Amino acid sequence: MEGAEAASLLGEGGRGRLAQFKTYRRRWFLLAAVCLLNCSNAMLWLTFAPVADKTAAYFHISLEMVNWLSIVYLLISIPFGLVATWVLDSVGLRCAVILSAWLNMTGSIIRTFSVLKFLSLGSQSYWYLFIGQCLCALAQPLIIFSPTKLAALWFPDHQRATANMIASMSNPLGILISNVLSPALVPEGKHIPLMLGVYAVPAVTACALATVGIHEKVPPTPPSASATNSTSQPFLTGLKMLLRNKPYIILAVCFGGGIGMFTCFSALLEQILCEKGYSNEFAGLNGALFTVCGLLGAFLLGLYIDRTRKFIESTKICFCLSALASIVFAVTSRFRHQAITLAITSSLFGFFGFAIYPIAMELAVECSYPVGEGTSTGLIFVASQIEGVILMILLQALTTRVSEDPSSTCALDQDGALDWTTPVLVLAGLCSAMACFYVVFFHTDYKRLHAETNSGDLVKAEDTATADVPEA
Repeated sequence: MEGAEAASLLGEGGRGRLAQFKTYRRRWFLLAAVCLLNCSNAMLWLTFAPVADKTAAYFHISLEMVNWLSIVYLLISIPFGLVATWVLDSVGLRCAVILSAWLNMTGSIIRTFSVLKFLSLGSQSYWYLFIGQCLCALAQPLIIFSPTKLAALWFPDHQRATANMIASMSNPLGILISNVLSPALVPEGKHIPLMLGVYAVPAVTACALATVGIHEKVPPTPPSASATNSTSQPFLTGLKMLLRNKPYIILAVCFGGGIGMFTCFSALLEQILCEKGYSNEFAGLNGALFTVCGLLGAFLLGLYIDRTRKFIESTKICFCLSALASIVFAVTSRFRHQAITLAITSSLFGFFGFAIYPIAMELAVECSYPVGEGTSTGLIFVASQIEGVILMILLQALTTRVSEDPSSTCALDQDGALDWTTPVLVLAGLCSAMACFYVVFFHTDYKRLHAETNSGDLVKAEDTATADVPEA
């Protein structure tokens, strides 16, 4: 039998029962497959955003049509987010991962049809891109919700948080790669076929790993006591409890809005900067700094929270600082030759904004206990997609077309570029308003911590899990 882990003694009056849990080395293979799949899906989402102008020129479409290749991810994830939660809880992890892998791979391959001359004529090229993006978007909720389930089912207590963090952070890693790789692969529009082919490789590899390597829905034996017992409410019951929970609703609206703003920032960054003369490579660098500093901020704040448990105070401070960074970016991006200031501002915006992500997810569980983690985090994800779609459409509607400027780097075969002054100011204003609303109105008790501390729920769960284990 593969790697037996530690045993725990539980009992009353000096009498204990030996509970022995086993782990399996193939859990690391499952983790690698989910990480590659998560990273690939994020890369496919933002393939065109860093080179939106060149994509529009190559396919002879408008910037709005290019932006819809990103918006469709948000739209499809809204109804399918709840379906994905049900699939993971009812059908199982194996089915969810393999289904998402095939959707992701099929979508990436269909996108390449757009550059095959014998298959695409005229407007058909764009529809191959759009249909491929739709299939990849269907895979996104299944992929994003899988890390928590994988960590709970396959990893022991002392590895669960690490596994969850590694699998979850592979998504922003994919965003980082696309921000750097797309401008590098497409110095000119004629290189777009190469870019589509390169992005299909990780999707095909992840699908092969998931299909061939994942054989079981759950491990033969549980890795921990908590994996054998669940105290969460049924899906529909938990959903009703969340909709009646005022602190959770405030958190979902504010935090979901924050995710929507970061989505808009990542998808529209190149278009915002090119009108002022900044290159696609510089826009990609800003996106990379935004993501890298965000991962660093999330890691550092996570260590701080583990020591202090100050969820509310930390999220409020970071939300306010990210709002200030958004204001500075909105003002600075309207001037030319401000590369250093923009790079620093993007880094700070990511550092404080991304840091909220893992802490807000933990806070969602704390304020919604005993609702299941998948349901509480899934509803926030759906809220973020709804708000992201509204923001993307609103910001594009607020743009105005300006006359041709020789300093502009927007590669468009149209009469001038788009002026993003009003949209970025609106984005900064909404971020500030949401931060103020969250600071003033969000208050909650740490229900899960109180339950574990005061009523001994954790000990009871472990006793229940080991009740049928024979005496040592």
